[in-house]
Amino acid sequence: MRKLIMWNMVTLDGLFEGSKSWDLDWHNYFWGKDLAEFTLEQLKTAGALLFGRTTYEGMAAYWTTAEGEQAEVAALMNSLPKYVFSGTLEAADWNNSTLISSHARETVQDLKQQDGKDLFIFGSAYLTASMMSAGLIDEFRLGLNPLLLGRGSPLFARSGTEVRLKLLEARPFQSGIVLLRYAPVAS
Repeated sequence: MRKLIMWNMVTLDGLFEGSKSWDLDWHNYFWGKDLAEFTLEQLKTAGALLFGRTTYEGMAAYWTTAEGEQAEVAALMNSLPKYVFSGTLEAADWNNSTLISSHARETVQDLKQQDGKDLFIFGSAYLTASMMSAGLIDEFRLGLNPLLLGRGSPLFARSGTEVRLKLLEARPFQSGIVLLRYAPVAS
């Protein structure tokens, strides 16, 4: 059985984007060699990526044109299977993308039952909330950034679900980011 892992960068005040949708410029403040290495390491363990509409559109726009230092990450992002959960998107044209317009929880549960590498949710606060309330997330990975953004979108505000967690790992990066890995504790 594959695990469903949620990965996101967050600020100390719990925000995953700034005051506008897809406002992520602050990610560049702390990007460094160790985070780049972790990103590649993590992508190499991914069997598929899961996105909500907004994150899918932002990721597709960025990774289909990324070059230079980002070329190796872009190659993995572009080649991995992607599942896009949206009731409003009409097409999912990014390489290896499948549009899912209904039954998200059932689809993810089916994907988890398949053989293969783990599934990852990147960004996608609404999708994360839905998967949290269904108890489908097996691991939360957060890149905690040493930044108080002050305003923006909180990552977990939409879930409405209490989830007790146990710490699996805390790893500091040279940039000041701390990787935090948690697993849900069975109630």
